[in-house]
Amino acid sequence: MNPDLEEKILGALYGQALGDAWGMPALLNPHQTWERFGGWLERFYPAPPDHPVHAGLPAARVTDDTEQALAVLEAALAEGRITAYGVARALIAWYEGTEGDHLPWIGPSTRRALERLKAGWPVEEAGRGGDTNGAAMRASVVGLLHPGDPTAAVRDAAVQSIPTHHTDVAISGAAAVAAAVATALIPGTSLENVLEAGIRGAEEGRRLGPPWMGASVARRIHMALEIAAQPLPPFSRILLLYETVGSTLATTEAVPAAFGILAMAEGDPIRAAIYAASLSGDADTVGAIACAIAGAWQGIAAFPSALLQQLDEANATLRLRERASRLMDLLRACDRTPPASLSD
Repeated sequence: MNPDLEEKILGALYGQALGDAWGMPALLNPHQTWERFGGWLERFYPAPPDHPVHAGLPAARVTDDTEQALAVLEAALAEGRITAYGVARALIAWYEGTEGDHLPWIGPSTRRALERLKAGWPVEEAGRGGDTNGAAMRASVVGLLHPGDPTAAVRDAAVQSIPTHHTDVAISGAAAVAAAVATALIPGTSLENVLEAGIRGAEEGRRLGPPWMGASVARRIHMALEIAAQPLPPFSRILLLYETVGSTLATTEAVPAAFGILAMAEGDPIRAAIYAASLSGDADTVGAIACAIAGAWQGIAAFPSALLQQLDEANATLRLRERASRLMDLLRACDRTPPASLSD
């Protein structure tokens, strides 16, 4: 079956939410998570009461990974395109509407930048020094705006990063995600093409931001893919990925780890969610990225309907089907449709 564009868009949006919610209860490292949950997390779980960040969140509840992505999408739908000012306004509105200054799971770069923006800093300056994974975790929706056009996705990934993560390393991570999603929307494309697009996007994105400290996201994606391909049991590869690449808030860890998880799962969004949760650390972000790309590649049919219903019931404001429909209207109005193949 070759899913059509709207099915792929819906798969990406639900993938973002599913990977986020599946990884939300994971603990700091794979051993802790494995011991607490007695093995693989094969369904949605609530956060443990002693969770260092997400304590109190119920099963299937998304975090700011999905909420910020949807805020960026709404900004694009309102303006017809991605702009740094539109993204800044949308993120401030989200932050204030969720009382973000009291939420412990908002990343340090995002929190600092949004407080700067609220204090009147210029959009181009507020995100200086932001090097964590906040721009990458919301970049899947940028890829959805450019089906089959990873070059345009990279450009807009950089634009949407400016308000909170205006550094070359953060933009590199965001560009990797956006380029992979844009490529995954091409009918019949291979997972190898999707992974390669992510690497190219990381390389291109690194050239689009002010210089900052950090390893090469592209090279670390290569490293993660090598680990994913090793002839070891899945949990052994997850441990090796955690110990070698990492799974923290750093863009240079979370984004490569997500690509490694995506490859390990062979593009299946449910397996990617299970693997990301076991990877632990910033598992909700790794899961959101990996499963958004997988969902864009496989389409909504790859998700059991019972899981989609759980997500909808636990998150009343998601409205993913309605947002997918509005995005399709925008793409039709702009005449943006993916080519029949990568060679077109």
